This record gives sequence, C-alpha cells and structure tokens, in this order.
Amino acid sequence: MSQLVLQDVERRFDENRGVFGINLKIEDHEFFVILGPSGCGKTTTLRMVAGLEKVDSGKIFLDDQEITDFPPKMRNIAMVFQNYALYPFMTVRKNIQFPLKILKMSKKDMDDKTEEVAGILGIKDLLDQKPGEISGGQRQRVALARALVREPKMFLMDEPLSNLDAKLRTQMRVELKRIQKQFGTTTLYVTHDQVEATTLADRALVMNRGRIEQMGPPMDIYMKPENRFVATFVGDPAMNIVPAHLFEKDGKAKLQIEKMTITLPGLELKQGFSLDVQVGIRPEDVNIEEDGIKAKLTVKQNIGRAEYQYFTLDDGTAFVRQIYSDEQIQEGDSLHIKPNLDKLILFEDNEGKAIYYSGMKNLRQTAMIASVP
Repeated sequence: MSQLVLQDVERRFDENRGVFGINLKIEDHEFFVILGPSGCGKTTTLRMVAGLEKVDSGKIFLDDQEITDFPPKMRNIAMVFQNYALYPFMTVRKNIQFPLKILKMSKKDMDDKTEEVAGILGIKDLLDQKPGEISGGQRQRVALARALVREPKMFLMDEPLSNLDAKLRTQMRVELKRIQKQFGTTTLYVTHDQVEATTLADRALVMNRGRIEQMGPPMDIYMKPENRFVATFVGDPAMNIVPAHLFEKDGKAKLQIEKMTITLPGLELKQGFSLDVQVGIRPEDVNIEEDGIKAKLTVKQNIGRAEYQYFTLDDGTAFVRQIYSDEQIQEGDSLHIKPNLDKLILFEDNEGKAIYYSGMKNLRQTAMIASVP
C-alpha cells in the first residue's frame, strides 16, 4: 500500500507567497494531479513531499509513517523532473542504473532490471546512446525508466511533458497512463495544463495562491466548479462570466442578463428576493435564438474539430461560443445568443462562490440565497 497524507502543510515565503494549510489524501494506486497557474504553489507542494523543500508546519505521512523531516533518500519516492535531469556524459543504460548503484545492487541484477524496464518503455535499442543523441520524447522515457527501475512507493512528476511538442505530448499522456496502470504506482503529478489533468487524473486538485480551491474527479470539477476561479481556469475556451440580476416574480425565479429575462428551473426564491449575481456559461452551451441577447460576431476561429466564435454584447462584455457544425454566419453579423438553461451556474457577485447549478438534482443554494428577503 502507498497512501500519501498531507495534514495542514504550510510553507511560507512571505505573507502572500507560499503554500497554506494543505490537507489531502492520495489513495493507493491513484493518479492524482495538482492543477493550477504558475506560482500557485503546486511545485512547492511536490517538493515538500519529495523532501526537497522544508515544511514550516504540518505533517506528511506515507503509509502511516510520518516522513515530514525525512531526507529525500529515505522516502522511497521517485521524482521525474520537467527538464529530465539526465546525466549527459552517461549512456542511457548508466542513467537508468544510477539509482540502483546507490542501492548497491549487483551488476547482474542491475542489468536485468534495466533490460526489463527499457523493454516496457520501448527504449532497449537506446541503451548505449547518450541523452544528447536521442529525441525529447526518448529522453522523457529514459527519465521514466530511471524512476521505475527503483520500484518506488510513489512517483512525483513535475510538468514532465511541458518540453515536448503537441503531438508528442498527446502520445506521452497515453504512455504515462498505461505505465502507471501497469505498475500500479501511486502518482502525484503537477501541471498547469488542464488537458493533462483531465486525461490523466483519477482525481485532481485545483490550486490558487497557495491554497486548495477544489478537489475531486476532473469532470465534477468541470461540471460543478465551486467558485469563479475554478470555473474560468478549467475549460478551454474559458467559461463566459457575465453580470446578471436574480429576482423573484410571480412565485418564480427570474434571471435578467442584459435585456433578456429567463425563468430558472428548480429554484425557489422568497417573495421579493433580489440579488446581483454573475452567471457562468460554458462556450459549448450557447445557442443562437431570436429571444436571446443581442450580440455582434467579431472573430471566428476554426480549429478543425470545432469553431470558436467571439461575440461582443451591447455593454461591451466579451462572449465566446464553441460549435461543432458549419454555420453560415459571418464576422460582423449582429444576432441573438442564448445560453442552455440546463447548464447555467450562478456565482456570488463579490466572493465568487457558486450558489446555483442549473439542471442538476443536487442544487446548491448558499446561505446568501436563503437569507436574502
């Protein structure tokens, strides 16, 4: 079993920079991803788990044993770095065998282990070459082999695919998932790339400014973001956020966006309720309908599998729509757009917490909705 637990872990560089109060449990065999923008604290968290960064407060446990103050070599954790960290003067074989030499394994056992792992990763024919003589994707496989050969309790991966081109990144995502499933090693993976997070993770954690914003299965995070930051960070193109007004009229919950007023299904409001909110609309949940919001199409982008349409509303708000069909509308056209009423999310106007998910049985209504008269 290889279970990792972080309890109230903190690393403070100053008042606003660092990692603050991180609590999480990564289960045995789980592929867990920390996702967030640059500078959010995700790599610092990874380095604390590896023992490369000091923990100011809190505790870290691996298999119920506290490792908070253990040096890196005593943690039985393997780390794959963004820049591969291969020794350029060593052959691929010697790079892979380096951690085994530290463990004082016999030459025969080292050779057997190297051949086995290199075969699994498809790099047996590279063993006598040096890192400078092979491609980026091959160097990444060598770095993985060097981690795998130790049979560690856990893998830590710090943006290992960021130096690869788009096609190779896609291939390596498939390889990483296959390898992790084959070896069953608990994996903690750090990235700013949401595609990596959604395709690799069993569960993901979204981090911002050193704190956890949301944690759960990737699709839950995408469909039910808990706040405005998560809603706009997860998803490409980003979720549209527009100002709106929520109010009660004739016993029904109404939402006014610009000059369009719609009835929200499944939401009961007190008589006289009135509240400024922000509404979140995914680009794929926008339709063109006559009773929608007046908008002008300013730019169209065709990316092959889909088309992105960028609109400007009358008040200057930018709005993006994503479609998978060919429509005969042109840049400069004025038309009306309307969100899918089953896919709206309402956020508090100030703090940005989600207060309502349209079309879902488990509606979330915060104290703010309940308390406003």
